[in-house]
Amino acid sequence: MTVDTSIDGPQRRQQAELLRRGIEQMGLAISELSQRKMLDYLGLLEKWNKAYNLTAVRDPLQMVSRHLLDSLTVVPYIRGQRLLDVGTGPGLPGIPLAILFPEVQFVLLDSSGKKTRFMMQAIATLEIANAEVHNGRVELYHPEALFDQIVSRAFAEIALMVELTAHLLRPGGEWLAMKGQFPQAELAAVTDLCGPPLVSEVAVPGEDVTRHIVQLKPKMD
Repeated sequence: MTVDTSIDGPQRRQQAELLRRGIEQMGLAISELSQRKMLDYLGLLEKWNKAYNLTAVRDPLQMVSRHLLDSLTVVPYIRGQRLLDVGTGPGLPGIPLAILFPEVQFVLLDSSGKKTRFMMQAIATLEIANAEVHNGRVELYHPEALFDQIVSRAFAEIALMVELTAHLLRPGGEWLAMKGQFPQAELAAVTDLCGPPLVSEVAVPGEDVTRHIVQLKPKMD
């Protein structure tokens, strides 16, 4: 489907080229249809952001790298059939991931009413059938089914994320924490809670900053 995102043609083409080149540099295989849907999502985010201040990033071209490409750094680590994006904000990385993995069920959780209202509208407009939104505090969230993975991009320090979401992770599941600089102090704080972490450095095309993906599993008794 085609979404009216109120973005002019030349700007949309610039975004599309930045996204295409970035995906190529990251070595990912993403269909043109999925790329268009991700850009439609950005268009909706830009439109809503003018009224509701959903993200501090306002430049439409910066949104491609700081929102879409940054979210896609976690793609190689996604596995399982049910994933929770905790503290997702306006749907990052959850909505881009749901577009890319239609066979995975995503729950996008945030305590902000305006952000969850935006996500509900975006999911309905873009017809993303494998994503649902939950508005509330994570420690009070008790779904019928647990999660294979819990991902966090800008929610909390790792220890707090683990503490607040441990009741939501299925046996054998793992946490994925998306971080900037190597989180040495954060990792030291979870040695009693988690097994040895696996930390991978990732690059975001268009951004001259360091990113890391931290994979953690609960410590075995």
